[in-house]
Amino acid sequence: MLSILLTLFLAQAGGAAPAGDAANGKKIFTRYGCYQCHGYDAHGGAGARLAPNPIAFARFQSYVRRPTGEMPPYTEKVVTDKELADIYAFLKSIPAPPPVKNIPLLNR
Repeated sequence: MLSILLTLFLAQAGGAAPAGDAANGKKIFTRYGCYQCHGYDAHGGAGARLAPNPIAFARFQSYVRRPTGEMPPYTEKVVTDKELADIYAFLKSIPAPPPVKNIPLLNR
């Protein structure tokens, strides 16, 4: 527990993301309904594009906790800091979509 808190503290202080479990983050992303606005691949939809290359973890965490748009706030009582780190790890693991030139159907 202490190592998780230290990691989260250092991540906030230095801007680096805490270590997270991408597989668990994908499950949480689905369970909490994030996909409903951001899509299963987090490439956006009704909500903002989150992947690939998500914003810095500190900004991500701050927005999730206190959003300024239509998104509801997800306090620590709803999504723990560890779960948020896992979601962020999932977002970081999502590859970029292929370039249009590599999609045969779009190049006819």
